[in-house]
Amino acid sequence: MPETAPSGPITLGEGWTPLVHAQRLGQTIGVDRLFIKDESHNPTNSFKARGLSAAVTVAHRLGATTLSAPSAGNAANALAAYAASAHIPAKVYMPKDVKQPFIDECTLYGADITLVDGLISDAGRIAKELSDEHGWYDVSTLKEPYRVEGKKTMAYEIAEQLDWKWPDWMIYPTGGGTGIVGMWKACAELEALGWMATADRRPRMVSVQADGCAPIVEAFESGSERATPWKNARTTADGLRVPQAIGDFLILRAIRESGGTALAVSDADMIAAMQEIGSTEGVSAAPEGGATLVALKTLLQNGTIHPSESVVLFNTGGALKYLEVLTP
Repeated sequence: MPETAPSGPITLGEGWTPLVHAQRLGQTIGVDRLFIKDESHNPTNSFKARGLSAAVTVAHRLGATTLSAPSAGNAANALAAYAASAHIPAKVYMPKDVKQPFIDECTLYGADITLVDGLISDAGRIAKELSDEHGWYDVSTLKEPYRVEGKKTMAYEIAEQLDWKWPDWMIYPTGGGTGIVGMWKACAELEALGWMATADRRPRMVSVQADGCAPIVEAFESGSERATPWKNARTTADGLRVPQAIGDFLILRAIRESGGTALAVSDADMIAAMQEIGSTEGVSAAPEGGATLVALKTLLQNGTIHPSESVVLFNTGGALKYLEVLTP
């Protein structure tokens, strides 16, 4: 992990989230070794806590005086919380139609909030312009090298929780894609340490997106190394409404090198699946988490995944900020 200040890392207890053996859900869909990495247990209720802990830790060590970032919601909450812990002002930029709980939580932690008319890409443009103008420390996705270091710890934990054996498949909801990039990096690091088998035994990575915003899926299917920005991005899963991922080529490289795949699912299906996960396993799943279950069912049906293989679904955040989507 990145070097910290003498006072230590900026931490709120992130990481070491449960790897739930979803036996009942697995029996229902025909997969014996089905697991859910439940990131809703992190501070601020999502996996974003991992990356922002690492980023704010380094920003604090370097003496940053103001932190800024665009966000679809969860990253803004995490930045606001960790910046408050580090006693550094935070400025967050979110689309103006972001769900109210994301705004309220940023207010709770004392962040300065700007709502932008547009998507996260528009928020990112404004955040960059102002950061450049005022000399703020920009912690945007893959605009600094430390958030990915925090995200890679998901793979470290899965390796340990599965007794140092990779699952056959990891199914991951992809917006900015830092999680896939980080975990693929972690695979190489654990192999270099001699703790895991060689590269041909790595998990196959599956990128799941919403059919209303699927630039990575489109690029994967066309064989492209970069994704074309998605027009008219629409999905109820705020974390998947990313029309252009900065690290698109890194995401696509990880998918292809792993022998994985990419697919898009509908909002209606992912919402139904988040309810199925909740009612079957008691896991608080955001729509992004529901999307991974929809993808698994599709890949089982078309024969890509065999019922005897082990599968980890990533529930990247909890349902509490998304409860409004359950109301017709």
